[in-house]
Amino acid sequence: MDVIYEDNHIIIVSKRSSEIVQGDKTGDRTLADDVKAYIKEEYAKPGNVFLGVVHRLDRPVWGLVVFAKTSKALSRLNEMFKLGDIHKTYWAICQNQPDEPEATITHWLTRNEKQNKSYAYDREVPGSKKAVLHYKVIGRSERYTLVEVQLLTGRHHQIRCQLAKIGCPIKGDLKYGARRSNPDGSISLLAHKVEFVHPVSKERISAVSPVPEDRLWREITRTGK
Repeated sequence: MDVIYEDNHIIIVSKRSSEIVQGDKTGDRTLADDVKAYIKEEYAKPGNVFLGVVHRLDRPVWGLVVFAKTSKALSRLNEMFKLGDIHKTYWAICQNQPDEPEATITHWLTRNEKQNKSYAYDREVPGSKKAVLHYKVIGRSERYTLVEVQLLTGRHHQIRCQLAKIGCPIKGDLKYGARRSNPDGSISLLAHKVEFVHPVSKERISAVSPVPEDRLWREITRTGK
């Protein structure tokens, strides 16, 4: 397990694409289980270990996940996420190049629970929620484009859905229009950076995830600005 930051109240780890943050219908072991086991062993803690799940990442996505080690941190981090005080930056490898090198895009998303999929519209439709993100092209390879994304709202599959809507599906993301899957089942989306003011100590935290061990990721990030 790749621990990026840790103190008495918070632990930030870098998730692999095959891992799930919390339990689901598969019954597979979770990243939260692994973090609890790490804390228990590392600090020889007796009994149950407290660990609060603050947010999730889709299973095929790589990158940073923030957990709370105390109830105080959990309640405060939950409130910070609601208020938008935790800033996350994502990197996505897209099949195509966007029309504009940098832009803020707005859509209205509806969610189909049965399909576990969101749909984007150019205007408000019944049951839709406004979705806004800012992207910037930061790298290129012969066939793919690397974009940096900052979410201004938090919707189901928002990055995947909105990038697909502008003709730039994420590499490997068959659900949203990619030509083919990635061999490892991942999609080429990385929760790259998280920044916030520590809810207890009030110091500024900035954590960065390593890039996946993949030739395309290494090559395309070397071309980045």
